[in-house]
Amino acid sequence: MGNSNRLPSAQNEPLPDAGGSSWPRHPPSEGLNIHPTQPPSTTAVPRPLSGVGRVLGRPMEDARSTYIFGRELGRGQFGITHLVTHKVTKEQFACKSIATRKLVKKDDVEDVRREVQIMHHLTGHRNIVELKGAYEDRQSVNLVMELCAGGELFDRIITKGHYSESAAASLCRQIVTVVHNCHSMGVMHRDLKPENFLFLSTDEDSPLKATDFGLSVFFKPGDVFKDLVGSAYYIAPEVLRRNYGAEADIWSVGVILYILLSGVPPFWGDTEQGIFDAVLRGHLEFSSNPWPSISSSAKDLVKKMLRADPKERLSATEVLHHPWMRENGDASDKPLDIAVLTRMKQFRAMNKLKKVALKVIAENLSEEEIIGLKAMFKSMDTDNSGTITFEELKAGLPKLGTKLSESELRQLMEAADVDGNGTIDYIEFITATMHMNRMDREDHLYTAFEYFDKDKSGYITMEELEHALKKYNMGDEKTIKEIIAEVDTDHDGRINYDEFAAMMRKGSPELVTNRRRK
Repeated sequence: MGNSNRLPSAQNEPLPDAGGSSWPRHPPSEGLNIHPTQPPSTTAVPRPLSGVGRVLGRPMEDARSTYIFGRELGRGQFGITHLVTHKVTKEQFACKSIATRKLVKKDDVEDVRREVQIMHHLTGHRNIVELKGAYEDRQSVNLVMELCAGGELFDRIITKGHYSESAAASLCRQIVTVVHNCHSMGVMHRDLKPENFLFLSTDEDSPLKATDFGLSVFFKPGDVFKDLVGSAYYIAPEVLRRNYGAEADIWSVGVILYILLSGVPPFWGDTEQGIFDAVLRGHLEFSSNPWPSISSSAKDLVKKMLRADPKERLSATEVLHHPWMRENGDASDKPLDIAVLTRMKQFRAMNKLKKVALKVIAENLSEEEIIGLKAMFKSMDTDNSGTITFEELKAGLPKLGTKLSESELRQLMEAADVDGNGTIDYIEFITATMHMNRMDREDHLYTAFEYFDKDKSGYITMEELEHALKKYNMGDEKTIKEIIAEVDTDHDGRINYDEFAAMMRKGSPELVTNRRRK
């Protein structure tokens, strides 16, 4: 949370230093009447501190004099979100604390200031997380927001297993009303994705709330933006070409709708550049399951939201008026293929460190732990060669009751084939099929950690990571930097055991692994 997804240039421009972001930004539009942040109107007010904060530009206040800070809810490169309780009212909120020492560049300070401004500017919308107050002390800026206890949209989809078209339409309608509200208020979000939508509660009919306005900007009609920001799977082609306006948000929602309906992203690649290339090609695939059973009206809307030319793309208003999107409109109640669940889990791909670590764990499992998987492997390895070929996988998986398309089979094959030799050996098969229920064993995790920590220092260094990954043709500099950025939560340039264990136990990695500033 609080991470910006500024992406490296598709043209391989030199990257700014990792500590901050030096892409050009547009300043907030002039003339917008943005009121200064006020603390919540309660009987306890934050204790004033001496001095003026350099980020918010007003007298410093201590949020801890008003709120009791509880457990961590999430973290990003610039901030940690905690559950907080108001000392007087006992009401609970989420507080995003952004460490001011990490706001090195003027642009970083502007980002936080603008995030606060925009959240106040958009206040009061049913589908936008409410900012209750913003406080700055000597260590951090604390943004106190309403608590969304229902979790991420993406996690809800996975838990539920499938959505009918009408349920997908209901969710999409809420997302598009946020975009419509933002655009009509002169705000472009620029980082719309399922992780940035939270449910207010665990109720089935809980409202959906947009969050994380760290990349949002004020705009006026006709403004053109050139900075490359967003998240790879959801980025519009004109953003990659560095010449875009608010229509880019509609593209991102079109991608979310495609995923809601099918469980996979429309534009796929093994690398960030591969995804960008697919986005620029713009080919939409509607032939594999479950698309043949999805209504033509739903497909019509997806196509119109994902038009390559932003001028031809539907506006938020036009999307809300589309027959499929209307309340009691064309969206069918027929449940979507249950395969969406498994495909979505596959899509949330693991990082390469986790894949190799699982291989180490697989090699150290006892016979009783893997006896069922061993039987499955033998049933597929029909020529008893000790390896499974693509053809054997294609013939074997249907026997287990799994229906997959040829392209899905190839994705599965490539994911499981850790050493990249074109076949799946016994250990690779165990690695790919055992991880769901082997992550909680401390001894397994420690064995895997020790495999990387060759000098027994208690840390996995960049050099140790490179050495271990090179064995599996994965040790390129970009991969190592991505892994360190994702796993090294205390930012000391190495991975300790707690960070390693947290990564391994994390149920599913982020949709896009590089939720980090570039």
